[in-house]
Amino acid sequence: MGIPENSNIKLRNKFKKGKRNLITDVPGVKVGQITKKDSNADIHTGVTTIIPREENVFENKTLAGTSVINGFGKSVGLIQIDELGTIETPIVMTNTFGVGTALNALTKYMLMNNPEIGVSTGTVNCIVTECNDGELNDIRGMHISEQDVLESIENASLDFDEGDVGSGTGMICMEMKGGIGSASRVVKFDGKEYTIGAILMSNFGMEGNLRIDGTLADKTYKKCNKPEQGSCIIIIATDIPLNERQLRRVAKRATVGLARTGSFLGNGSGDIAIAFSNGNTVPHFSDRCILDVKMFNDDKIDDIFEATAETVEECVISSLYHANTVVGIRDKKVLSLKETYNESVR
Repeated sequence: MGIPENSNIKLRNKFKKGKRNLITDVPGVKVGQITKKDSNADIHTGVTTIIPREENVFENKTLAGTSVINGFGKSVGLIQIDELGTIETPIVMTNTFGVGTALNALTKYMLMNNPEIGVSTGTVNCIVTECNDGELNDIRGMHISEQDVLESIENASLDFDEGDVGSGTGMICMEMKGGIGSASRVVKFDGKEYTIGAILMSNFGMEGNLRIDGTLADKTYKKCNKPEQGSCIIIIATDIPLNERQLRRVAKRATVGLARTGSFLGNGSGDIAIAFSNGNTVPHFSDRCILDVKMFNDDKIDDIFEATAETVEECVISSLYHANTVVGIRDKKVLSLKETYNESVR
């Protein structure tokens, strides 16, 4: 989806957009979400889960890399990705106090679908990421349940909503309603087309800093001096056969997309990117000592870096574009991008 072509928000793009303009344009990737909204109970939260591939991801691991851009965060599973360079579970995004619950639920899901875990083979490295939605949501109520996480996995599909849905339900971006944003780009190498897709949970930035297509957007209401205390989780997927070192480099380029939209990666911001590739598979069970893994020519990799930055940039703007105005806990009202600019953004 991303930014619709008929929108009054215009983002110039160098690379062709994917069919859906979503991370699910990458073959095998699916996204599932559970949205929990109850204004009477001050509940504005949820779960978003990314399924990396169609095959059993524990048995057929995807190569991956991470970039802890600014480490004010409580995600789990990143250490083993950095050490071994693989992903072996779905990736869950939720709120800060939902991490423990999500970890338990994802672990139970993996045990249910892989009876050999902890018996005839080792344990499993579940990946859970988070942002703090406590300005709009009753985060102390810990309203995320294990069933919510399991349902987000079970309902994963190619099409999904953006904005104030799933784990983005209670997020705020540059003092406007943030949330889930996604986009994709198509690149061509050696006569074959490949896809780079991303999804993010936007919860960062200072009021008045938003940039759209390189232009600072003027506010229609008074700016505040509130410090940067948000976060952003970025998941980048591709079918380009990159190795784990190259995927770490791709994850770092998420920084460029954030900066283009006005982030300076403030002290209190937990900005974390995970990049994975379905173009390589690492089997969990194999009798071979030597495995075949492809890599990309580093001297030709700049288009991948640039397309990644462009994709992440659109993800941020898309998360704002699709979100709706919300009144949350303690009667905090956060306007949508459209209401903030009276439907006249560029």
